[in-house]
Amino acid sequence: MVTSRRTLLRAVTGTTAVIAIQTGLALPAWSAVRAKPIPRRAKPVTNRIFSGRNSPNGWPINTKADAGGSVWARPVAGAGTTVEVSIGDVEVILVHVVRRFHYEIDTLRPGEVIGFRKAAGVKGYQLNHASGTAVDIRPGSYPVGVGGGFFPAQLEVIRDILADCEGLVSWGGDFTTPDEAHFQLAVPPSDARVAALAVKLREWTATPGLGAGVIQNPLAPHRRDAALRVQRRQHR
Repeated sequence: MVTSRRTLLRAVTGTTAVIAIQTGLALPAWSAVRAKPIPRRAKPVTNRIFSGRNSPNGWPINTKADAGGSVWARPVAGAGTTVEVSIGDVEVILVHVVRRFHYEIDTLRPGEVIGFRKAAGVKGYQLNHASGTAVDIRPGSYPVGVGGGFFPAQLEVIRDILADCEGLVSWGGDFTTPDEAHFQLAVPPSDARVAALAVKLREWTATPGLGAGVIQNPLAPHRRDAALRVQRRQHR
């Protein structure tokens, strides 16, 4: 039988390795060819939660929710659902909007309120979702570009909710291209009114007869006047 050079080298290499193990001799330099290559060191994994950019309303964009950034899933009391929003003052404000919608416009079910969305593929005001400062309530029922999705009485409640928020929340139904599911914080984090509004809403929540869950009459003169003032201010 003819023995190839490759077969001979394999046999010699194996024999040399056995001898080296048994005697403690060093292997010939050429035997290193058969040594198992040293794996390359894996590149460190970076997990940047903040993208370094701000959404159009000035708040920091997160790359994901519930991962150590500013955006977390928060409960909507009374609705049995959660929404991913910027925690703290923004959370207090946007959850107030969602709760009033739930109690006074229509009952919400899990999955019908969308908060955080990744910035990839999103532009314009929709980027506010990526900072946790916007929510869409039933976007499938109120598609972008279609107006007239609410009855007049429901519109009165929406105007009353915006009045509660003192003009710091804007509604997509007022946009040039309507987006009636959309509510967003309309001011940057540097606006001191955000913290003041959150204090007011927290006090309402802690006081019986006030806050979300208490059915209001948006046509009461003082409430209607406040709603009209906010509407005029937001449409200058």
